This record gives sequence, C-alpha cells and structure tokens, in this order.
Amino acid sequence: MFNLSQIWQRLKIYFQEKCLQEKEHTNMTFYRQNLNLETEKLQPREFQNRLQKYLQTWSQIGDGKEQIPLEIYDLLGSAVLKPKMLAAILEHLTHEDRFQPIKLFQHLQDFYLRWCGGEFIDAPPGYNLPQQQMLQLQAKNITLGLRQIDINTGLNVLILLLALHHYGQKHDHLSQEIIFYPSGQRDADNFFTSQLLRIINYSDTIEIGNFTSVVGAFLKGGNFSGAYLGDANLTGANFSTADLSTAYLGNANLTGVNFSFANLNNASVGDANLSGANLSGANLNRADLSSCNLSGAIATGADFSRGDLTHANLNTANLSNTDLSYADLSGADLRNADLRGANLSHAILFGANLSDAQLGDANLSGTDLCRADLSGADLSHTTLHNSNLSDTILFSANLSEASLSAVDLSYAKLHSAKLHGANLEGAIMMGADLSNVDLSAVILNQADLSGVILNQANLSEADLSDAILFGTDLSYANLSGSNLSGSNLSGATLNGANLSGSNLSYAILGGADLTDANLAQMVWNENLEWDGVRGLETAVNLPDALKVHLKLTNFGG
Repeated sequence: MFNLSQIWQRLKIYFQEKCLQEKEHTNMTFYRQNLNLETEKLQPREFQNRLQKYLQTWSQIGDGKEQIPLEIYDLLGSAVLKPKMLAAILEHLTHEDRFQPIKLFQHLQDFYLRWCGGEFIDAPPGYNLPQQQMLQLQAKNITLGLRQIDINTGLNVLILLLALHHYGQKHDHLSQEIIFYPSGQRDADNFFTSQLLRIINYSDTIEIGNFTSVVGAFLKGGNFSGAYLGDANLTGANFSTADLSTAYLGNANLTGVNFSFANLNNASVGDANLSGANLSGANLNRADLSSCNLSGAIATGADFSRGDLTHANLNTANLSNTDLSYADLSGADLRNADLRGANLSHAILFGANLSDAQLGDANLSGTDLCRADLSGADLSHTTLHNSNLSDTILFSANLSEASLSAVDLSYAKLHSAKLHGANLEGAIMMGADLSNVDLSAVILNQADLSGVILNQANLSEADLSDAILFGTDLSYANLSGSNLSGSNLSGATLNGANLSGSNLSYAILGGADLTDANLAQMVWNENLEWDGVRGLETAVNLPDALKVHLKLTNFGG
C-alpha cells in the first residue's frame, strides 16, 4: 500500500513530466515557425547571394583561418538549403576564375569533423559559437535553442559537402581530390564506421525524421561504404547511385527509400523495412536481406545474385528482369510478385510462397523449388531445366510452353495445371498428381511417369516416346494422336482412355488395363507384346488388323 506522501510524490512527478512535454512541444512549434520566418527573410535571392559570396570567399582563404566556423554558424545556423538553389550556386561558381573547390572542400570538411566531435557546442562561454548565434537571434526576437542551431548548421555543412562530392566526381581533375565520407573513412581497425549514425540520432533528437527531411534529398551518389546505420530512420531518403557496399543497415527503417542503381554489394540489410523502396538497377550482390520487408518494393533490373533473402517479405514486389541467381530465398513470401524475365537459376526457394506470382519468361534452371507453393502462378515460357519441383504445389499453375526438361516433379501437386506445349523431356514425375491437367502437345520423351495420376488428363498430340508409365493411372485420359512408341505401360490403367490415332509401336503393355479404351486408328507393330493385357474384350474401335493378329474377331466392335 502507498502512503499519502508517496502518492503525492508520484503525482508531482507526473505533472512535471506532463508540463515538460507540453513545453517541448510548444518550443518545437515555435522553433519551426521562427526558422521559417528567418529563412523567408533571406531566401530566395538574398540568402542565395550571401551563401554564394561566402563559398567563393572560403575557397580562397588559406589554411588556419578561424573566422570560417564563426561565419558558418552565422550564415547556416537558421537556414534551410534546397537542392535547386544549391545547384544554381555551384553552377555559377564553376564559371568564376577565383573559385577553388578543393580548398573550399577542405575547409568545410575540417569544420564537419570538428562539429561531429562536438567541439563547438561543448566550448565554454565566449568561445561557444552556437551560443553566440543563439544570442544574436534572440536580439532579433527569434528564439532557437543551442541544439537546434548546432544541428541545423552541421546538417547544412553536410549538405554542402555532399554537393561538392557530387560535383567533384563529375570532373576528372577533381575526382581524386574531392571525396567525402559522411560516416568517416574505414580503416584496418574498423570494419564499420558509425559517425553518420550518430549524426542521424543527434539530428532526430529535435524531431523523429528530422535528418531525412533536411538531408535526405542530398544523399544521392554519396559514399557510405562500410557505414554502420543499424536501426537508423531513413524513411524516404534518396540514396540513388550511392555507394553503400558492405554497409550495415540491419533493422533500419528504409520505407520508400530510393536505392535505384545504388551499390549495396555485400551490404547487411537483415530485418530492415524496405516496403515501397525503389531498388531498380541496384547492385545487391551477396547482400544479406534475410527477413526484410520488401513488400511493394520496385526492383526491376536489380542484381540480387548470391544474396540472402531467406524469409524475406517480397509480397507484390516488382522483381522483373532481376538477377536472383544462386540467391537463397528459402521460406520467402513472393505472393503476387512480378518476376517476369528474372534470372533465378540455381536459386534456393525451398518452401517459398510464390502463389499467383508472375514468372513468365523467367530462368529457373537448376532452381530448388522443393515444397514451394506455386499455385496459380504464371510460369508460361519459363525455363525450369533440371530444377527441383518435388512435392511442390502447382495447383492451377500455368506452365504452357515452359521448358521442364530433366525436372524433378515427383509427388508434385499439379491438379488443373496448364502444361500445353511444355517440354518435359526426361522429367521425373513419380507419384505426381496430374489429374485433370492440360498436357496437350507436351514433350514427355523419356520421362518417368511411374505411378503418376493422369486420369482425365489431356495428353492429345503429346510425345510420350520411351517414357516410363509403369503403373500409371491414365483412365479416361485423352491420348489421341499421342506418341507412345517404345514406352513402358506395364500395369498402366487405360480404361476409358482415348487412344485414337496414337502410336503404340514397340510399347510394353504387359498387364495394362484397356477396358473401354478407344483404339481407333491406333498405330502398332506385330512385335508388340500383348500378354497379360486386360479389357480388350470391351475396348472399342480395335483396328481390324489387330483383331486378326490377336484372334479377337468377336471383340472391339
């Protein structure tokens, strides 16, 4: 039980926290309003001219000039840089003879590193530049806190450095002189660099998402190789064409991020949220994307080869023409995904859910799809040569014109699937359920169909030459015009089957059941073994020559 003093103390703490939260909210609103007021005072033309003048001046100053940090805080402490404005300034400076971009880059980078170390905000009164700027703004009736000024200044310098990096990489004579590493340069002792993550977290103390709202549009083409960005909030950031090779982005919020044509080679992105992200043309070779949320992502033409996508959520993702060769997608959710034209050769899709996925013209040769769910999937014109589809669910899947040579379909569930014109030469289909399947004009030459359920299947014009149909259920199947020459039909059930116009020359029929089968215009040879064949007495349309050969003149009317 609590006594009255304890209850009073808890109430006191609660109201203090409540007041503090309301004060912070009020200050934040006031900060935004005043920041916009200050920006409006200087932008667009006045502030642009001031910044342009300062950048040109800084590019001409020699080393050791300490007035630059003071001027940076004065100019950028309450400003908001915009891409178009900055592009226009750099374009203008490019044509200035006195503009020295390398020297400007060095000065700004020196400030940036000192700012990252907290040198300016931690300085004592009289030397504290954020504090001096705060007092100057207060004199103008603009209230901004030390953190707001310090963060805004540092982020604006970061933006300038990113812009200079982008500018330098477009000019051969500057590409080796102006290279900016926002997260610091990796060395032998540090596999990852965490400087940028600290900046993001520091920036977001003002407001969640503050970093990306200010800097997000300027990250394009940046060098973030080896950066540690675990758990970072980068929603909506633009990393297009950026280098994020070997970077760590595990558990990061990357919703809607633009990674188009970015380099994420060997990056670790496990458990990150990439829903709605743009990965078009990105290099994700050997990247770890295990358990990522990629639902609704666009990744056309991306390279996921040898990547780890185990248990990733790729529901409705656009992966058309992507390279997923040798990738591990075990247990991945690819429902309704667009994989048309994708390269999935030798990928592992064990137990993956590909129901209703679009896989037309995709390459799945040598792919492991064991126990995967492909029900309703479109696999028309797909290459599945030598792939493992054992125990796979293919209910109502479209496999028409697909290349399935040497594929393992043992115990696969193919009920109501479409296999018209598919090439199943040398396929293993032991124990597969092919009932009510459209197999018209398929190539099943030398295929193993032992024990397969093919009752009522459409095999008209199919090539079943030299196929193994030992004990296969072909009852009421349509085999009209099919080629069964040299096939082994020992013990097969063919009752009620339509064998009109079929070629059974050199087939093995020992113990087969032909009860009520239609044998009209069937092609056979005199060496055909009929011993043990059952149901000939009820078979219909036996060729006259066969009746004479078997001395069955009273049967098959």
